Amino acid sequence: MRSSTSIRRDFALELWVGLKIIWPVLSALLLFVAIVGLVIAHLEGWSAGDGLYFSFVTGLTIGYGDMVPKRALSRLLAIAIGSVGVVLTGLIVSVGVAAFQRARNKDDP
Repeated sequence: MRSSTSIRRDFALELWVGLKIIWPVLSALLLFVAIVGLVIAHLEGWSAGDGLYFSFVTGLTIGYGDMVPKRALSRLLAIAIGSVGVVLTGLIVSVGVAAFQRARNKDDP
């Protein structure tokens, strides 16, 4: 049986490898969230900082409710941001689970 230190080290290595593979997709999705947040800020008359704040709070599916878009287009864009946030979360979780499985099964007969 392998030590937990060895498994953690292998997990970190496998996670890094997995994130390097999906990094172009992750960065494109994060850029999409930021750009759409700036568009919403412009449509709603918010500052750029408020738009970015709104987009990442929405993308992380936190949704404090302190900023609410009023225009229909802004609301549709917020739905897109939320959907992209769910996809981002799924990608990261799937890479993490795969990394854990590879680390756990390493050197098993």
